Amino acid sequence: MPETHTLSPLRSGEARRQEALFKAGALQNAILTSANFSIIATDEKGIIQLFNVGAERMLGYQAAEVVNRINPSDIHDPLEVMARAQALSLELDTPIAPGFEALAFKASRGIEDIYELTYIRKDGGRFPAIVSITALRDDFGELIGYLLIGTDNSVRKQVEAELNQALAAAETANRAKTDFLSGMSHELRTPLNAILGFAQLMESGVPSPTPSQQRNLDQILKAGWYLLELINEILDLALIESGKVTLSREAVSLAEVMLECRAMIEPQAQQRGIGMTFPRFETSHFVKADRTRVKQVLINLLFNAIKYNRPGGTVAVEYSLSTQSPARSGVVSEPGAQSTPPDTLRISVRDSGDGIAPELIEQLFQPFNRLGRETGKEEGTGIGLVVTKRLVELMGGVIGVDSAVGVGSVFWVELSLTSAPRLAAQEAEQAARAQARLPDGAPRRTLLYVEDNPANLELVEQIIARRSDLRLLTAADANLGIEFARAYQPEVILMDINLPGISGVEAMKILRADPLTAHIPIIALSANALAHDIEKALAAGFFNYLTKPIKVNAFMDALDVALKYAQTNRLAGKGAA
Repeated sequence: MPETHTLSPLRSGEARRQEALFKAGALQNAILTSANFSIIATDEKGIIQLFNVGAERMLGYQAAEVVNRINPSDIHDPLEVMARAQALSLELDTPIAPGFEALAFKASRGIEDIYELTYIRKDGGRFPAIVSITALRDDFGELIGYLLIGTDNSVRKQVEAELNQALAAAETANRAKTDFLSGMSHELRTPLNAILGFAQLMESGVPSPTPSQQRNLDQILKAGWYLLELINEILDLALIESGKVTLSREAVSLAEVMLECRAMIEPQAQQRGIGMTFPRFETSHFVKADRTRVKQVLINLLFNAIKYNRPGGTVAVEYSLSTQSPARSGVVSEPGAQSTPPDTLRISVRDSGDGIAPELIEQLFQPFNRLGRETGKEEGTGIGLVVTKRLVELMGGVIGVDSAVGVGSVFWVELSLTSAPRLAAQEAEQAARAQARLPDGAPRRTLLYVEDNPANLELVEQIIARRSDLRLLTAADANLGIEFARAYQPEVILMDINLPGISGVEAMKILRADPLTAHIPIIALSANALAHDIEKALAAGFFNYLTKPIKVNAFMDALDVALKYAQTNRLAGKGAA
């Protein structure tokens, strides 16, 4: 029978103690020889008692130079130590002396503290470090010292600095791009304003144009408005891609927007012999979106349905509600897009055109890609659908298409439903848009137009000359305009933005601050047509903002609203007097 040996309980305990001592020695050795972390231990007074290899490597001191000689505050940036002391004093509502006491204060209360400070090497060099400080206690809970574990944070700080530089450079580039787009928009629109403005005047002038002249005017206007559309689409796409487009998410009445779109698009359909049908809204439905951008999306889809239809074709606008997430075919959206959320409304535009081949559908939303129609009779840029898709997605919606060759296409948009706004707010909006004419026999009212471009001045002069109830004063710079406003007290001021000397915005602020002119509505009339330019101008205090090229009817409508506002103010002032 083989001999067996067992350890006595006394022998077993001794082995465990020896194993523990071995492990403690190995742990201590690992701490002392670690080159990646600075490990510093102090006594309860903060005097360094242990300074490992990592600390020697990082700070350039030998352990013998610091042990029992200095405390950790001596190797930290003194200004940062003072700042930390002040911050702790405010945080804990306790007076704290600067120095190591400030660094150790939280740790002494059993709170491990991690902070960023600058280490100072023996040679005076500096580097950022992350330091963790922990209180050391004996078996009876008495404080016997502190343990500081630090790591060099230089790489992380360098990466952060490079990232911040890159972000700053990107922001600078974005600002430069926005400024360039704003400037380009202004420079392109200024000559277009003269071309389209005077062409509209000639078209509606007395005597009427001859048939030959009318054909020429039609070509000028057609080319001019197409060029303006191209400018708008390119600038819109550039702004969207740069992330500079701002949207106002609000409750938008689909019935109201559809009526406005119908009024704008039906005449074009009639000219081409295209029949159009629109849905009846028995119940008001509101979508959470930007009203202007919803109109832009729908008008683009409707116009495309007319433009690429067959002679005598049809366009049908439909809508449907969805409370589930049905599978959707033909969706053209980014990879990984979410399924349709509950409570959405789908607007569909169905045409009877030639349809789109399946292999071409994926190319629909690519910039400048017209699917081989570049040589066709229909003008286009291949940008409109790209802008439409981006806008729909920015509003949290989805756009898609179903098409069959020889049958036609259905372009659809889904947007989230929302509750109706308060009626009071709706009525206020309608009242603000109300247009009114002065009663017959009213005295002539004075307008002031501040503009330095002679062609723009002449255009507005000819437009106003058609209104017998108005007279126009003009000023070629802002300083003269301010003097005229004070002297003549016009009912409405038209103000260009880019003026010699002080800008139109600065002139507007001067007029707003003057009690003599503060009540006069000022309409900005500018070729700066980017959304952020308009928002900034309206926020600064302009009554309205009209972009060039001028659309004569829209210009006169806006002028009438401002005149009515001025008249209401004047009557209210007399009543108060």
